[in-house]
Amino acid sequence: MTLEEQKQIAIDYYVNLMRIKAHETGENKELDYQIKIAKLKLSTFSIDVSDLEFC
Repeated sequence: MTLEEQKQIAIDYYVNLMRIKAHETGENKELDYQIKIAKLKLSTFSIDVSDLEFC
């Protein structure tokens, strides 16, 4: 798997988590934790997630 493919998979995963978060009506600590981890992984690829956040 190429680096670009890895980056795209990480972005897709983060966007999916944010989509779930946008529809979440209560507190979900596991979801929040997974989002933090995804942000950390994206930051290792020097990807700024601020443009990807929609909730």
